[in-house]
Amino acid sequence: MEDAELRCTVAVEQPLPGGQAPRRRVMRDALVLLGRNELRQPVLRVVAGSGGATAAALSFVLAGEGVRLFTRFAGEGRAAVRVGPSGAQVLLSDCPPDTLRRFLRLLRVKVAAGQRGTPRVPRLLDRPPAAFAIISPLQERDLLRAPGRLRGGEAQGEPPVEVPRAERRPSARLSAEQEAVMGVVRSGKSIFFTGCAGEGPGGCHWLKPLGITTDLLLLSPLLQGTGKSFLLKKIVGSLPPKTTYATASTGVAACHIGGTTLHAFAGIGSGKAPLEQCIQLAERPGVRQHWLSCQHLIIDEISMVDGKFFDRLEAVARAVRKRDEPFGGIQLIICGDFLQLPPVCKANEEITFCFQAKSWRKCIHINMELTEVRRQTDKTFVSLLSAIRLGRCTEEVTRQLMQTADNRSERDGILATRLCTHKDDVEITNERRLQQLSGEVHVFEALDSDPMLVKLIDAQCPVGGRVELKLGAQVMLAKNLDVSQGLVNGARGVVVGFESEQKGLPKVRFLCGITQVIKREKWVFKGPSGVHLTRQQLPLKLAWAISIHKSQGMSLDCVEISLSRVFESGQAYVALSRARSLAGLRVLDFDPKVVRADPYVLQFYRQLRRHQLLTQDSLNDKEN
Repeated sequence: MEDAELRCTVAVEQPLPGGQAPRRRVMRDALVLLGRNELRQPVLRVVAGSGGATAAALSFVLAGEGVRLFTRFAGEGRAAVRVGPSGAQVLLSDCPPDTLRRFLRLLRVKVAAGQRGTPRVPRLLDRPPAAFAIISPLQERDLLRAPGRLRGGEAQGEPPVEVPRAERRPSARLSAEQEAVMGVVRSGKSIFFTGCAGEGPGGCHWLKPLGITTDLLLLSPLLQGTGKSFLLKKIVGSLPPKTTYATASTGVAACHIGGTTLHAFAGIGSGKAPLEQCIQLAERPGVRQHWLSCQHLIIDEISMVDGKFFDRLEAVARAVRKRDEPFGGIQLIICGDFLQLPPVCKANEEITFCFQAKSWRKCIHINMELTEVRRQTDKTFVSLLSAIRLGRCTEEVTRQLMQTADNRSERDGILATRLCTHKDDVEITNERRLQQLSGEVHVFEALDSDPMLVKLIDAQCPVGGRVELKLGAQVMLAKNLDVSQGLVNGARGVVVGFESEQKGLPKVRFLCGITQVIKREKWVFKGPSGVHLTRQQLPLKLAWAISIHKSQGMSLDCVEISLSRVFESGQAYVALSRARSLAGLRVLDFDPKVVRADPYVLQFYRQLRRHQLLTQDSLNDKEN
């Protein structure tokens, strides 16, 4: 019955005669229920406050032609229901977006089915007050016989309410381990999830030392499709938008989860200024409001966040929010893998990871590990990546990687993408290869919501403001278009033509076998003071070469890697783990010396694993 319940802010507007402003009643943290009365009519009930037995409640019968839905902003947690011919409206806001979508979908189908039913017998005057029972969940028969659409906001351009396509596919459901992560998030505890590739199937390992009130989770970083990105989006969709801030250490990673960079949220620059100055920066209008309204802070790609910056954030949070709890009482939802790319620092500076921050232990304490790997299905490759991740390069690993130099790097006119350690190499390679192609250059300029903030948009959007293509250009998708057909972020293709119409959109043949005209897509992300910025552009980027940093979060069909210029711990592992299989990987000039892992990170993970095993043994003993 969860789909029939919704907790959010509700405003009820009831029109008054004579053109007066409607009477408006606002109820925060209200419980909205969808049920039926004794005549089997759908009823929307709004219960104020905690929803206890004595709480005030308003009920609206959803019958007749006056019922309409307005759902354009459902993705932002807002919607409206016009409940009858009188024009009264129930305005829903600050709803967890995924929960709202399911609630509206249930409402739409049940109300539409009710409108098709036979007229009900009029109520007698001496009949007792209407009964109320929670409405039954959707059944397959409801969906099969549901008539088109309920008359509503779609008539004025409102989109239909649907559960996202990915959620309807059986393969996109959360695994038991991921459900465990969601359960901890819903409990309000602070969590960190990370992990390793290539572990065998296993369950959740819990650490619950006495006196600890927060949870630390370990999650495989290689989950893809229905993995980390999908799980993060499910977490974002399960939390109230007004109090949830999704951030990441890089703009591209933030864009993947519809958020902003951690630095943009914090508003304290590099955090290297004295604490009092950082607090003053965070007290500025707009920035201060973020800190005060935030109850759930999501941080992705935590490995690239400097530990000293994390400490500064924790101190600023307590000062601005005037609360002594760790991080000022904000729930932290942190993920990443410290064995991937480390924080960026100057040549002579010492790297400090977040787990080395002084405040880390009081914010994060308990571990849980998810062990399922989804990007790579080749067990040999999974084992190889596990060794590389830990900085181990045996003779067998070296032999397997050197053998890949003979792998075929071209299939159906699609070349392998070369991963480079330096972004200058990427730009030079792509520009030179594009110039070598004959034919006309087709230029596509982005449509940005605020041309004055182009630099900020460039930093967060995975595609540039200007995309130049030619016939034969090697490209990759920068957004999931159709996961079921293989048109996913990182999918490789080649431009085989352009439409003859005015827009001249490119036609791309992808390695998955599909040829498709690529249209503009929209990216939405938060700018200064919470303003939403957008970019509309082709979801394509040139793919002769891409930097290792920019490849994070991608699964590439065919990859060519030169590891001779690797300069950071974890960089070789990140590059190799972009490939889906050994067959799709070609490693040039391999040197085992480039495979290394930071010793402090290895020690951190060894301690986590030791604690997990001890705790799991203790739990098993209690069960026996």
